[in-house]
Amino acid sequence: MQVILLERVEKLGQMGDEVRVKDGFARNFLLPKKKALRATKANRDYFLTQKAQLEARNLERRSEAQKVAEKLEGQTFMLLRQAGDRGQLYGSVSPRDISDAISAGGFSVSRTQVPLDHAIKTIGLHATSVVLHPEVRVKVTINVARTEDEAERQARGEDVLVDRTAEEEAAAEAAASAEALFEEGAGPAPEADGA
Repeated sequence: MQVILLERVEKLGQMGDEVRVKDGFARNFLLPKKKALRATKANRDYFLTQKAQLEARNLERRSEAQKVAEKLEGQTFMLLRQAGDRGQLYGSVSPRDISDAISAGGFSVSRTQVPLDHAIKTIGLHATSVVLHPEVRVKVTINVARTEDEAERQARGEDVLVDRTAEEEAAAEAAASAEALFEEGAGPAPEADGA
């Protein structure tokens, strides 16, 4: 299907470009979201009459997105999740979780503005991009941890998994030495003389 783009669409084209896309993509995404019009003679004429207003609206939205981007760029947001001893999450972090964390931080972001290239399934610091406008993209850091203390340690650059295993080893050694002491003292009770 041939369509006229009403705004910039990533990996497709700029506003005003006439591109050929698959029918389903046009019917299910571009047309309902008002990102494109079917490329008919009437729609081409309509686009030419509305081009100035569309460009002005796009410029206004982009400038608003730039203002938000200056404040949001490089921010770190914390997510607390349950995870195993080796840092594997019980589940994964979704775009909705990230958008909720960013919104709690004072920025209005929807889940559709957080495209995840790969699933976040481990604790740690994860760089993620947020698309505020088709032409404005910023990077934020998502700090996924089990506790707030662990998140603070990760933010300082510590490897919490290494420290955790060292603590576990120390605890295991203490338990083993306590058990050894208990076994030494667990022999038969000495008999008392003085019958």
